[in-house]
Order: sequence, then C-alpha cells, then structure tokens
Amino acid sequence: MPAHIGRPVITLAPHLVTTEDLIDRIATTYRDPDFPSRPRPSFGVWKRLILNTGVRQRYWSRPLQEATTPSSVGHRAQVAFGDALDLAESAARQALDAAGLHPGDIDAIVTSHTTSWTVPGLDIHLIERLGLNPTVARMPLATLACSGGAHALARALLHTDARHGDRVLVVVAETLSTIYHQSEDTPQSMMYRALFGDSAGACIVTGIDGRDYPDPGFVISDPFELAMPNSRDRYWGSIDGHGLHFESTKAASTAAADALPYMTDWLGERPVDWAVVHPGGPRIIDDVVAGVGLDPHKDGRHSHTSLAENGNLGGVAVLDVLRRAHDDPPAPGAPGLLAAFGPGFTVAGVYGNWA
Repeated sequence: MPAHIGRPVITLAPHLVTTEDLIDRIATTYRDPDFPSRPRPSFGVWKRLILNTGVRQRYWSRPLQEATTPSSVGHRAQVAFGDALDLAESAARQALDAAGLHPGDIDAIVTSHTTSWTVPGLDIHLIERLGLNPTVARMPLATLACSGGAHALARALLHTDARHGDRVLVVVAETLSTIYHQSEDTPQSMMYRALFGDSAGACIVTGIDGRDYPDPGFVISDPFELAMPNSRDRYWGSIDGHGLHFESTKAASTAAADALPYMTDWLGERPVDWAVVHPGGPRIIDDVVAGVGLDPHKDGRHSHTSLAENGNLGGVAVLDVLRRAHDDPPAPGAPGLLAAFGPGFTVAGVYGNWA
C-alpha cells in the first residue's frame, strides 16, 4: 500500500555562519601562539578543502565563538541535545499545523537523531512536549546520521503498509556543529567542520489507498535499505573526552558510486524522471544523479542549492531537498527516487510517483 509524504518543514538553527566567517575563525585560531605547534598542511590547503565543499553558509545552534570554544564531552552533549530537541519540536509543530492535524491524530512517530547521546531518546521527549498519545507507536532511530531522513521515511512506509490509514510523524534533528574541535587540524576535520549545519525537519506520512491523494507530494510505494559489505572504512563516528568526531578515509570519496549497482538492481527497469539525493557533497550528488540516468546539473539542482545554502544537514538534508521539490515540483505522475547515504556505509531510499 502506498503512502503520501506531506511537504516537509525545515527548522534551521538561529546562527548564520558564512564560509568566510569560518575561514577567518580558523585562521585566527591557528595563528595563536598558544595553539599546539606541529607539522600540518599550509592554511592555503585547508582553505581550498573548505571551499571545495560547495557550502557558502550554514546555520549553527550556537554562535561561532561559542561553538568553536573547547568544552567537555558532557557539556557538548547536553547542549547539542537540548538544541536539537528545540529545533525538532518547532519543526514537528509546524508540520502538524500545515497538515491541519492535532497531536492526538498521530498514530506513530519515527525519529532520527545521532549527534548527542541521550536516554530516553528524542521520541520520548517529543511525545511529552507535543502532547502525543501515550500509546503512540514509536520507532526511534539512532546512529544513522546522514541516512536518517530517508531511513525514517522507509520505516514510515512499512508502518502504514501494516496499519492502513495511519498517520506517521517523521522528525529528524541533528546538531552537527558539535563535531567542531579546535584541536583537530587534519584535512578531514577541516572539511567536515565546514560541511555541516544544524537543523530539524518534520513531515507527515499517511497511508493511502492509491487513489486518494490529499495534497501534491511524493507517493511512495517501495523502500530500499543497504548495508554495503565490507565498507565500515568509509565514514564513522568516534567519541573521546572532547566530544563527538566524524572521520573518514579516502575510500569515502567513491562510496556513493560504489553503492549505485545495488540501487540500480533494486530499481530494475522502473523509470526515474527525478531524484531527491542527499547533499552530502558535490561529488555524491553528481555521482548518484548521473548513476540513475539523470542530468546532475538539472536534476541535482535542489540538492546543490540545499548544500550551498544550508550545508549538509545530516539526516535532515533529504527532507530539505524534498521541500524544495514541492516548491518546484516534477510533473504529476512522474516516477522518482529519494536516497540518502550514511556511515556504515549505508543507503536508504524510497521509490514512487509525484501526486
């Protein structure tokens, strides 16, 4: 049974950080005589890595000075989760309002949140804050990072397939600025601190009978999940006394392209006229859009614009790209694909048609 995805709501963090601001902050830090001195690439190399991300600006939950000041792992986790929860609540309330729903109308909630440790999770906090039914079905997802939004939509589809007509609230929140650590100076750390932004996204997924389309949007019918064999060397997270870190190897640059044969096998002979692709970086967008037979410039434009304006929003990113597709939609009935990629190396996606 297909399901309809309502227009996602995206709540960006309050503090705009331009790439120029970030470069100036990094330059000031590494000119500081108290900063540990050791062999490192020239600042010109770092600057080039930062500019190559394709990100012009991003929004962080804390001002640049505060976000880049060292603190303990406990403090970072507490602040990061508190900020993520506030963003998530705002996005969820707006998604309910846009759909004309009350909290009691929601049958299930799917959440994804990776960037700070908390027990109980985001789902429990949102049930209390939003006033959802205490018996609402819960699907809390963690450790998925960038694939979280697509994975959440796939889980929502499976839920509505089992419980026809249910309304599922999907909420994803990430405060990725928490990976900024002043003491790190590897090329990867320079690239990632420039790549990521903080945000939350929410939407309503409703099971439908295949005929009743409540509003324009993506009607999905088939989910896809992949844990690519022998690929844990691509992207991963780690934690120490300073907080959360995001790491990768050179193998990461081809991870999305390496996963494409699995995706095309899943698609088979089904047509793809448009795509919502996770804006993990310019190469990821172009590799995937071209890999499913589309034009990276034309059909990857929403992903590239999202990346430039907001940075990589982690699991929220595909929801932001889907929001942009609502504002500049495919033709009615056009078949399409949504896909995202995360540490592991993992892929999640859904296939369907534009209503």
